[in-house]
Amino acid sequence: MADTAAHLTDHVIPAVPVRQWVLSVPKRLRWFLHRDPVVADAVLHILLRALRRTLRARSPGAGSEARFGAVSFLHRFGASLNPHFHYHLCVLDGVYEAVEEETGEDVPSTSVRFHEATALTRADVEALQGIVRKRVLRWFVRHGLLEERVADEMLAWGHAGGFSLDARVRIEAHDRAGLERLLRYCARPPFALERLEWGHREAEGEVLYRLPRPTPDGRTVLRLSPLEFLARLAALVPPPRVHRHRYHGVLAPNSSLRSRVTASAGDAASHPFPQTTPVSMLSRRRARSPSRRSSRWASLLARIYHARPLVCPECGEPMRLIAFLTDPFSIRDVLSHLREPLRPPKVHPSRGPPELAFGFADASDEYMDQTPAVDPTEPEPIPPYPMDQTRSW
Repeated sequence: MADTAAHLTDHVIPAVPVRQWVLSVPKRLRWFLHRDPVVADAVLHILLRALRRTLRARSPGAGSEARFGAVSFLHRFGASLNPHFHYHLCVLDGVYEAVEEETGEDVPSTSVRFHEATALTRADVEALQGIVRKRVLRWFVRHGLLEERVADEMLAWGHAGGFSLDARVRIEAHDRAGLERLLRYCARPPFALERLEWGHREAEGEVLYRLPRPTPDGRTVLRLSPLEFLARLAALVPPPRVHRHRYHGVLAPNSSLRSRVTASAGDAASHPFPQTTPVSMLSRRRARSPSRRSSRWASLLARIYHARPLVCPECGEPMRLIAFLTDPFSIRDVLSHLREPLRPPKVHPSRGPPELAFGFADASDEYMDQTPAVDPTEPEPIPPYPMDQTRSW
């Protein structure tokens, strides 16, 4: 989460305004999105095509060949560990257009020009929501997932028929710290560790998950057994080989304008690090390479907690490596001076069966091993019936 947001802020998203678009579909359609990644991709592409056309029309000075840029996050979960498939898109609030400049050479230089979507209004968002609604239902009918009669009924529903498109969150170009917080929110996992805890004494063996807001029935805490908690998490696991976030438009890897658009990402004037953090110590300006490299742990701690892990808390000076100790006697002397234990901690034995670990069986019960005993010296038993694999059973 933090590493993804740091990478997008420093190396991908340029210093332009960014708007968050959130799309939710009716519950009747969410099951198809959970089950089939092809359906989820189709709905995402419908939204992207409609959004690209709207941004072109609402960006003054943009031509018909102008391109937009976006990073999409596919969320399969809600705030209460419930399956809720919806889309979060961080979209550049405008479009880019390629411009050729005369450099005095035979080949003109190509640069990019950004046209901000200053003419975008609330009515445009509502109109875009209606367009996405009609196209999504039409796609479901065309591919046999909905009957035409059902789609017509859903189009007649009030309150947008369960479709919701929100675009109220907008980050200005200079607010890189706000952009990184938004990206952390979009790239967050299904649950927060600070809200998860074991039950109290009167409810031992339960997993408590505190909700960020009360549910419609007034609950603020989910009380689940360990197996119920694992079952809820298993329902939120994405299918294999499916990316959690994707790049579109000028931010796509195969875009011819990507290198020029992302050149303004991570400017020193708009960097989210606090001014009191030594920039050279955190190695913010890393060498740009085609391969993706993870952020350093000290950099991530400084971004999230505004702490300086490589600065001495006593004198305030940057800490540096003095030596690597490999001699056992020297290590013993250092540990004795720091009053640390000289022996490693005792390794606990392996855990018992799950029945005992989760409290489903008494510790006095003997674990039933149902694995049949096999003697390698005896020949393999002959089956009581012939195994004819040419016949269909």
